[in-house]
Amino acid sequence: MAQDFSSTYILNDLRRCTRCTIPETHETVVFDEQGVCNICKNIEYKHTQVDWDDRKKQLLELVEQYRGKGPYDCIVPFSGGKDSTFTLWYIMRELGLKPLVVSFDHSFYRPKTIENNERTQRKLGIDFLKFRSDWKIVRKLMLESLKRKGDFDWHAHVGCFVYPMQIAVKFRIPLLFWGESSAEYTAYYNYAEIEEVDERRHHRINDLGISAEDMVGFLGGAVTMRDMEPYIYPSSQELRQLGVRSVCLGSYIPWDVKKHYEIIHRELDWQGDQVEGVPPQYPYEKVEYQLQGPRDYLKFIKRGYARTTHLTSIDIRNGRRTRDEAKELIEKYEGKRPASLDYLLPILGISEKEWREIALAQAIPPYQHDFSREQNDEPLWDMKLWEWNPQ
Repeated sequence: MAQDFSSTYILNDLRRCTRCTIPETHETVVFDEQGVCNICKNIEYKHTQVDWDDRKKQLLELVEQYRGKGPYDCIVPFSGGKDSTFTLWYIMRELGLKPLVVSFDHSFYRPKTIENNERTQRKLGIDFLKFRSDWKIVRKLMLESLKRKGDFDWHAHVGCFVYPMQIAVKFRIPLLFWGESSAEYTAYYNYAEIEEVDERRHHRINDLGISAEDMVGFLGGAVTMRDMEPYIYPSSQELRQLGVRSVCLGSYIPWDVKKHYEIIHRELDWQGDQVEGVPPQYPYEKVEYQLQGPRDYLKFIKRGYARTTHLTSIDIRNGRRTRDEAKELIEKYEGKRPASLDYLLPILGISEKEWREIALAQAIPPYQHDFSREQNDEPLWDMKLWEWNPQ
């Protein structure tokens, strides 16, 4: 008979994992008979079952197949956050590869991240390619994806993964290295396998079930397929002909964001920052994105949890924090209305009332958000430096 663990840990009226703080509304979550979530079980497998020495050997064998075969050994997709910065550092300093660094600019980088990126590029010495999509198209895509999926970041999710794949085809560079495995945070994949960042994964995780062709139809002539070019995944025929391998570095080395932050801070002078809804104990988390506060706030309205739950769960799985300590941080930092929502709403062209209606329409039961209980978060130090042109 299954154990009744519903009263073990309740927060925001949601049943939580008995080991970490992940709630029942988390994507892909399943609890076992002891109330332990499948993400925790996956990380337990990572710590106890994966032969990381063998995985490292597989990594070295992989890179030797591509080293020195063209102008670049590989592509490293790059945002300038902690994970892509560590991946770039590791690829160059530990593996000795020459990458082409490829960045899709989603139009919302924060000032300190831009400084971090410049410093990283100069310290490592890299060839760097950046692309930014049409701002007017981006605004249309943001509003449409918000209305349809309760997520305004379709253009960022898709562009950041599609554009490096397009460059791989155009420049004939068949090897790409991404950062952490998705198995670190969800159960779409697990640590028993080498995770391929391919079109199947893209449709499962990134594009919200919406293709570029779908967007053209949804927007009813407001955009064309020519406008959507940066968001069109290369054909399977092109990728097969090139022999593309697109993999997560985290499938080959044990991923630890805290240790990686310490490395890039020491080696590259990478600087953390304040982020709305994130405790100061995590100065490395999602510092690159102006709209992280609204993104996590939207998630909280829909699912009853956000970034602090995610971060404390990682710490618990790595033995760095207790569940009582995590609960205290969650109650203190999650669910506040971010000041940057006032920056985002004019970009989307909607009122806060419309924002709430859209978010509530996408809510995941059993969570029910109560706006009357919200508190306002403090503005970020750099908000006064953010600029956009509504025309």
